[in-house]
Formats: sequence, structure tokens, C-alpha cells
Amino acid sequence: MKTTIKNRLRSGKRRIERRLDGPRWDAGRPVMSGEGIRVEMADRVQAIGHGGIGLMHQLAMQSGLVDAINRRPHLLIIHKPYHESDHVLNFAYNALCEGVRLEDIELRRNDEAFLDALGAERMPDPTTAGDFCRRFALRSS
Repeated sequence: MKTTIKNRLRSGKRRIERRLDGPRWDAGRPVMSGEGIRVEMADRVQAIGHGGIGLMHQLAMQSGLVDAINRRPHLLIIHKPYHESDHVLNFAYNALCEGVRLEDIELRRNDEAFLDALGAERMPDPTTAGDFCRRFALRSS
């Protein structure tokens, strides 16, 4: 493998590690902003196999789905940094990208182009996603 390719891969891995190791405070909004997607033709682009995911997130935001999810349910007392919509959409986007288990979320959160398409600095990891799932309880009628 050429040195330049190795350097680019190493550099990309370092950027992901910095994103995932960054601060975990509540920014007052969901971490997925949808600001990282532009649809255009260019000679040099960053691409992902699930390229429509950014548009799906823009649809979720513009339709009011993100706000509706954050209004109910109130499962998180502190948003550090994730909001309810970040967790719910993380599951939905994982399924849309052919993920079948929580562990598949790790592939998405380590994909720089995927994070950029969602306008997300970071996404919940599989263990955090599992903790979120355990907050739900069955109600008997």
C-alpha cells in the first residue's frame, strides 16, 4: 500500500478517535444536526455506502420527528451529550443501513463520512444504546 494511502487512513482513524474521545456535555440540542450533508457533483468527494442517510435525517428534522421524539418519552434526566432522539434515530439509522444488532452501531460511529452526513460529532456506542433500551418497561393493561 502506498505511503500516502496509509497516511490518509491513519489520519482518518485519528480524527475519529478525537471525535469519540471529545467532551460529553449537553449542548442543549441533539448531537445529530443534519448540517453535514450537501448533494452535489464533484471530482473529489467523501462518500458512504448509505448516502441517503443525511437526507433521511433532514426529513426527520424538517417533519418535526426529532422534536416529537424529544418531547416524549422523558427517559434521560441529563443529556450528556445525547438526547432521546439521538438514541431512537441511532437505532432507526442502524436498521436502515442493514444493521441487525446493537454491535453494528459501532461500524456507523467509526465511519467519518457517516457522521459528517448526519452532522454529528459523535453517536452513542452500542453499550450506551443498550442502556437506553433497558430504560423501557412493559405496562400491563
